[in-house]
Amino acid sequence: MARHVVAAVGEIPPGGRKLVTIRGREIGVFNLDGAYYALINRCPHQGAALCTGAIVSRLEAPMPGEYRLAQPGSMLRCPWHCWEFDIRTGQSWCEPEDVKARSYAVTVEPGERLARGPFVAETVSVAVEEDYVVVTL
Repeated sequence: MARHVVAAVGEIPPGGRKLVTIRGREIGVFNLDGAYYALINRCPHQGAALCTGAIVSRLEAPMPGEYRLAQPGSMLRCPWHCWEFDIRTGQSWCEPEDVKARSYAVTVEPGERLARGPFVAETVSVAVEEDYVVVTL
């Protein structure tokens, strides 16, 4: 799998996010207290731009009538139907057994290490088939 540099650490403040496009996929990168997570910007419920939704705390109810906010800023609420997803895992809290937003691995690496490479140029195969030019990714 190819790695993509998407931001300097200071570009995404704690509790913040940055939307990026990598190989045609919109992805939200989130900073939760210095730990970074990435989710596809598409709600698995009905396709909304998930990563543009509100970042909220998880609501817990240990017993009826008793509520508390837990894990501040760790949930992402879909802007269309308010389904909530754990930013760290992509797990849905509406249908946890069946629905999950795709998540991606994120690492923080020193710029000095990245500057040394190895760098690999991405190549794209091009072929001419009759009257059509076809690009293969």
